[in-house]
Amino acid sequence: MSRLVVVSNRVAVPGENRAGGLAVGLEAALGARGGLWFGWSGKVVREDSGRLHEQEAGDVKYVTMDLNRADHDAYYNGFANRTLWPLLHSRLDLVDYARETRAGYRRVNMLFADRLAPLLRDDDVLWIHDYHLIPLAALLRDRGVRCRIGFFLHVPMPSADLVSALPEHGRLFGTFFAYDLVGFQTVRDADRFRTYARIFGGASVDADGVVKLPGGGSVAVGAFPIGIDAHRIAQQSAAAINKSAVRALRESLSGRRLAIGVDRLDYSKGMPERFRAFARFLERHPAERGKLTFLQIAPVSRGDVAEYQHLRDQLEGIAGHINGTHAAPDWTPLRYVNRNFPHPTLTGFYRLASVGLVTPLRDGMNLVAKEYVAAQDPDDPGVLVLSMLAGAAAELDAALLVNPYDLDGVADAIARAAAMPLAERRERWESMMRPITGYDIHAWCRAFLGRLTGSAG
Repeated sequence: MSRLVVVSNRVAVPGENRAGGLAVGLEAALGARGGLWFGWSGKVVREDSGRLHEQEAGDVKYVTMDLNRADHDAYYNGFANRTLWPLLHSRLDLVDYARETRAGYRRVNMLFADRLAPLLRDDDVLWIHDYHLIPLAALLRDRGVRCRIGFFLHVPMPSADLVSALPEHGRLFGTFFAYDLVGFQTVRDADRFRTYARIFGGASVDADGVVKLPGGGSVAVGAFPIGIDAHRIAQQSAAAINKSAVRALRESLSGRRLAIGVDRLDYSKGMPERFRAFARFLERHPAERGKLTFLQIAPVSRGDVAEYQHLRDQLEGIAGHINGTHAAPDWTPLRYVNRNFPHPTLTGFYRLASVGLVTPLRDGMNLVAKEYVAAQDPDDPGVLVLSMLAGAAAELDAALLVNPYDLDGVADAIARAAAMPLAERRERWESMMRPITGYDIHAWCRAFLGRLTGSAG
């Protein structure tokens, strides 16, 4: 079996607590066949970028690379997260068009290529992840790398007209054509990429959805919706009921129902709209006041970026207004928490919650939606309120699907979820569990790698 080489912005090195769904899946894929995981170390150093660190665990080698402050700021804080992130989430109003960060992004991708190329073999299978590293395959091809290379975009693919708003977009998005396989979260995302390739790449698309390039060659394109380790989440949540933090939360509710939202602090997650929708719920359904407590967990991310600082201030203001208007001496309607919790504890919180609120304005998939469902008590499951603009909505159509901009609609969905009879809750939960368990994180890995190597799909 050929060696698997995974490349991502960050690496889940042994002993580091990075237990997200992607880390779990890639660790499982690497553990099954052995291989190499390459990426940024997470360290910002004073000296030049590019110093490598190696460690091994079992049949897996982990190789990480340091970045200096200038490279990190241009590549990560700059072009990746202030240009590509808003562009890919259809927020042209927030795109930073600075040429300097674009040059830094390319410089760091070239450094990735320089350090990675000598480690590769012709029979490797190379799997590159996400928007931080879009041009990497083309740069590796320039350095003589000829192995099979696949790419997976974890965030949404916007329409071709939005992509074209990026100056010199063809120089970046044209590098997708250096891959053998490009994977997306949804069929819609894959179709948008094919449309971009036709309009701006002069490509054609055959009956199997393969992009045929005008100069010869082709790129396979597919939808591979990322899953979770559903069995593990279910076990964690059942065990977490006895954790002190989960018991304390349950006792603090004093018999009230719980609605929960868990999101990175990011403008794509629609939290200001969600807070306002919850306020609208309290106004439109006054009989429900005092019966439901909403807990929003929102760990701070990219806290040194101005847009995120503004978002935090905005949420604090809205939360204060809601509680000032609707709270009672023995009840705070909205609990807003800016801190991380261990993942097992979060699954216990999910299991306690009668309502899961996952209402992003745009999301590639959203694994919180799937984890909330998997964490439920099968005998008494909660109800998922899910944005139709999240990739997960394509699979979880038994959720209460909402337009996150329609505050009245979200408010009424919260009321419906809180009052839903047990029989309907069970029916909806069972319907959502079928795709969650049938196409989990391990199946996702097998499907993508099978398509890349030609052994499946």
